[in-house]
Amino acid sequence: MAEAAYDVKTLVVHGHRRAFVKTGKGPPLLLLHGLGCDHTTWLPVIPRLARHFTVIAPDLLGHGRSDKPRADYSVGGYANGMRDLLTLLGIDRATVVGHSLGGGVAMQFAYQFPERTERMLLVSPGGLGREVSSLIRAITLPGADLALGLLTVPPLRPVGRAALRMLARTGNPRLRDADEVAEVYTHLADPAARTAIRQVVRAVVDWRGQIITMTDRAYLTEYMPLCILWGDEDTVFPASHAATAARVAPAARIEVLPDTGHFPHKDHPEAFVRILRDFVKQTKPAAYHRARWRAALRRGAPPVLGLAPERDESEPA
Repeated sequence: MAEAAYDVKTLVVHGHRRAFVKTGKGPPLLLLHGLGCDHTTWLPVIPRLARHFTVIAPDLLGHGRSDKPRADYSVGGYANGMRDLLTLLGIDRATVVGHSLGGGVAMQFAYQFPERTERMLLVSPGGLGREVSSLIRAITLPGADLALGLLTVPPLRPVGRAALRMLARTGNPRLRDADEVAEVYTHLADPAARTAIRQVVRAVVDWRGQIITMTDRAYLTEYMPLCILWGDEDTVFPASHAATAARVAPAARIEVLPDTGHFPHKDHPEAFVRILRDFVKQTKPAAYHRARWRAALRRGAPPVLGLAPERDESEPA
């Protein structure tokens, strides 16, 4: 199926323009993209999903056609922005789908606003282990912004993009996502986008790896349908994190797709749509009960076999 183009609409939220695509008819489905991407990452699946859902695919602040101000680029800030965007669109509750960074935002959205979340599907999400690609860790290092600026000057930009696309066609599974990196590389030519992406990364990653984690709060998903989808050849967040998800959220549906990298919705769009539709059909929307939520918080997380609590490496053992 050819990728369709959609009219990009904008709304101003807290003084900043937010771009989004809204299409289709049916239960609301919020699609949250990953770092350096925008709503176009979902184009291979939006036409199929729009047959069954009202699809809302925003460009997160600092990405795509949304504004790129000096602002709060934490996952909590993003979750707040998505709540307010849905409110302006007249949508009270939605199934939230998040890829990579968007997966972290989806988890934070469900944690902050369980009454607004019907279910979650996380696609190669951050927040389930420290491991992350060295390329993303490098963005947190001193001088990274200068280096990215030099690498994206006009004479180098077409050469770098072409080289990345050639790497994606080599058949090496570790390079299969290089064409997606080429798109991110193109966006980095904008100094405002570079600044925003650097702020995003520094909010969630340091030189040792991921800072944020959902493992300490995953027990709350007992009351919310959760599906986690991973590619077995993901080089950004390793597929072994799916096993962590299965331990901390035993009620979750876990899918690991073979011959798939960090972008399952692009590598296998038909399988992605089938898994998402089946997940929605086979689960009831979460019902938020304050007393039940309070009781769960008081009980806290049960001990998880094989999962040691993370310790600050600067502390003595």
